[in-house]
Amino acid sequence: MIEVQGLTKTFGDKVAVDNLSFTVRPGVVTGFLGPNGAGKSTTMRLILGLDRPDSGTALVNGHPYGSLPGPLFEVGALLDAKDVHGGRTARSHLLALAQSNGISSKRVDEVLELTGISSVAGKRIKGFSLGMSQRLGIAATLLGDPKVLMFDEPVNGLDPEGILWIRNFMRYLAGQGRTVFVSSHLMSEMAVTADHLIVVGRGRLMADMTTEAFIESSSTNAVRVKSPQAVELNQALVDRGFQVTTVDGYLEVARAECAQVGDVAAEHHLTIHELFEERASLEEAFMELTKDSVEYHTEAFPGDPFGAPQGESA
Repeated sequence: MIEVQGLTKTFGDKVAVDNLSFTVRPGVVTGFLGPNGAGKSTTMRLILGLDRPDSGTALVNGHPYGSLPGPLFEVGALLDAKDVHGGRTARSHLLALAQSNGISSKRVDEVLELTGISSVAGKRIKGFSLGMSQRLGIAATLLGDPKVLMFDEPVNGLDPEGILWIRNFMRYLAGQGRTVFVSSHLMSEMAVTADHLIVVGRGRLMADMTTEAFIESSSTNAVRVKSPQAVELNQALVDRGFQVTTVDGYLEVARAECAQVGDVAAEHHLTIHELFEERASLEEAFMELTKDSVEYHTEAFPGDPFGAPQGESA
């Protein structure tokens, strides 16, 4: 388990993490989301004792990381896959980590096999692609068979097969009762990988809930309905307090369920030809929540729902 309480960190006049509190529990994959500059990487560094907080605490299994007698047996972390000695081979890199932590060479061979890089174990790391470096970094996190695993952008550089592998692997680890904490910008991947989400913006907590609940909370969730008596149905829905707009020939009813719209139509003896839910994607829900917390804005383009009005700088 990872427990963060009142964590604050500033760099000069910039507040990177602002009184942040959350708990990452075992048995689920917890996604850590936020725009660039939101404080995700800094938070992970604070948890791992690589930076010192101005205030607050970060505990791993009830203890500060720096006080753990055998850190690699407690926590496996991948923050930067390329931060390794390029002149070493993959096996020698893992072996050095293992020997310095009292781990057998047999375990090195096991994690090489587990991550699919046994065939390149004797090659120098400087020749590795980013995807191969990611696999090597993941292998290093597993050396001590830890109960807590932290990954910062673990699918960067992976091909589709590799992405599917790490997705299933993280879910497998969580299924074993481990704590799995993963930061990523790939919303489509987090939507099918993470069970729970912690979302930050400008260093502050914005959401701490299940992935399903986060998506359901988006105001872009709606019901679309088509009826030959659209005018009458529109008025009936408005009278019930629903917000209704017309989109592509459909009545779009914000924050409604199909059953609610169907019941209103039935009560007024109105015919329905089509009725279905328009559910927000994780990306849409994330963009809606964090649109005011983005550090760097870009010019909008026609049809961009999140940018500044056309011709106006954000």
